[in-house]
Amino acid sequence: MTKQTSVVVYSTPICPWCIKAKNFLKEHKIKFEEIDVSEDHKAAEEMVKKSGQRSVPVIEIGDKIIIGFDEEEIRDALGL
Repeated sequence: MTKQTSVVVYSTPICPWCIKAKNFLKEHKIKFEEIDVSEDHKAAEEMVKKSGQRSVPVIEIGDKIIIGFDEEEIRDALGL
């Protein structure tokens, strides 16, 4: 991956899979925007509209939506 693709993680503070996803991104030095959908209801609605899911994490990498912490899919989307 030559240029950083935009990465957004829709999450909540107490979600263990959200924490794993964010830690994975940090370990690989991937910059990401974190959106706490437990606090931001408008963002939660946006997440559901994009993913069709109410569960977190929802990870948006460029125009790809990944539901849950799917390490293989995240690696593939980031070109790792």
